[in-house]
Amino acid sequence: MTTPEPAQPSTSWTAFTVETADHVATVTLTGPGKGNAMGPDFWSELPLIFRGLDADPDVRAVVLAGSGRNFSYGLDLPAMAGEFGAVLADKAQAGPRSTFHDLILRMQSAITAVAECRKPVIAAVQGWCIGGGVDLISAADIRYASADAQFSVREVKVAIVADMGSFARLPAIIGDGHLRELALTGKDVGAEYAHRIGLVNDVLPDADAVLARAYETAAQIAANPPLVVHGIKTVLDHGRRAAADESLRYVAAWNSAFLPSEDLTEAITAVFEKRPPQFRGA
Repeated sequence: MTTPEPAQPSTSWTAFTVETADHVATVTLTGPGKGNAMGPDFWSELPLIFRGLDADPDVRAVVLAGSGRNFSYGLDLPAMAGEFGAVLADKAQAGPRSTFHDLILRMQSAITAVAECRKPVIAAVQGWCIGGGVDLISAADIRYASADAQFSVREVKVAIVADMGSFARLPAIIGDGHLRELALTGKDVGAEYAHRIGLVNDVLPDADAVLARAYETAAQIAANPPLVVHGIKTVLDHGRRAAADESLRYVAAWNSAFLPSEDLTEAITAVFEKRPPQFRGA
């Protein structure tokens, strides 16, 4: 199947492009951080985009992709470091922790907007998909990967309990044991491994083939009666939504209480200094 010709986007975005053709919207991560890292613009624009697509009667399916060689490096720590400043300050108590809790909830709502979009979302992954990238694709309905794709639930490596949705949604996708292995080690896994554990539906030879497969599936969905498609998503999500919501609320409270640490400061410093972190459990 040929890639549909895009229509002109109606809104300019900083971290995304959005194009619609043949009832299929294409949402492409564009940065501006290296490797489509998720900075402030990503978190503010994503929920607006997906709520708009949910409300657009011309859109019946969404393809979610990354520009360039990689899907996403995940959270842009240098760009987001300022958001952590107050809660990491000495003797940070209720005020900054409450503000940080609100920040986590806002960021979670961005990923949740993808999960709650009534139009099925197909993620097309090439290259690296790290941390927040895995959170994002866990909110999609269908995931395809190129043979060179690499996945990592890497938050443990930067002294963070993953709090944007992987823990809430991946148990239903890959099972508890596989999730624990990925989350506790922070290791990288390739496309074939991801396929074997159910993280992706299929592996294609390269990025072009991944996009072609995503558009093929999107076109098949778009040809079906849209209200029935909405109903299928709603029914399939019904049993999972309450558990996901509870998990997200719990981890937001947990990180507001326990995320500030010397290890997190060390992780952020190590990123800026481009060196391995030295964690002390403090």
